Amino acid sequence: MGLNYYNGRVCLNVLAGSLKNAEEIYEAAEKYVAAGVLSADYPDVESAVADMKKYMEVLEGNLSVGLGGGNPAQWKAVADISKEVKANHFNQAFCAVGYTRANVGNDACHINSMISPSGTPGLVKISTGPISRECEEPALIPVATAIAMIKEMGGNSIKFFPMGGLKCKEELKAVAEACAAADFILEPTGGIDLDNFREILEIILNAGVTQVIPHVYSSIIDKETGNTRIEDVRALLVIVKELV
Repeated sequence: MGLNYYNGRVCLNVLAGSLKNAEEIYEAAEKYVAAGVLSADYPDVESAVADMKKYMEVLEGNLSVGLGGGNPAQWKAVADISKEVKANHFNQAFCAVGYTRANVGNDACHINSMISPSGTPGLVKISTGPISRECEEPALIPVATAIAMIKEMGGNSIKFFPMGGLKCKEELKAVAEACAAADFILEPTGGIDLDNFREILEIILNAGVTQVIPHVYSSIIDKETGNTRIEDVRALLVIVKELV
């Protein structure tokens, strides 16, 4: 079935704190959402698979299998989960996209590729794996080249992380323009909240990006319950409907 995009353009990505929270998120977002569950929250792949299969049922497959705070050390856990759970959305480090596509065993599941801001608009950091991110000299390449490599590995999108909200606005514009030119999906991630969500989405849509999956995480999570606030999901959808 695949992800549901509002007007074919925007699909929200928020974290589910529980199975009930996932159900409520899915309803509040009118199904235009991939609800995230983090591999890092489980002691092993087996327990993750068992639990995520329950999420798959209530979300009609629109589960987003996450690393956990963009932690690339979780790349293999996500890839191994993909053997058993055919979720509509997987988060992955740049280095492990091809490995995950092979494990998924189909072309239908969406796999993003985590790349990071470089400090220079037009260049992105692809050394986002658990070993390469520690290198003294990071691998910085043009966005268009990164997109071509992601496509070759079987990836579907750029997960631009960590953005720090609007701290790298000019870099975001450059990434959005490159995604638009290549007809590639963009997933802005990191520091997005109800205050900057509209501007971030406007930048991306105005650049001509065909499909966007904005990740809005900790800013809309209730710290006491660990659940995403349903009223905030509704508020995000209102903004999406106003812009698309």
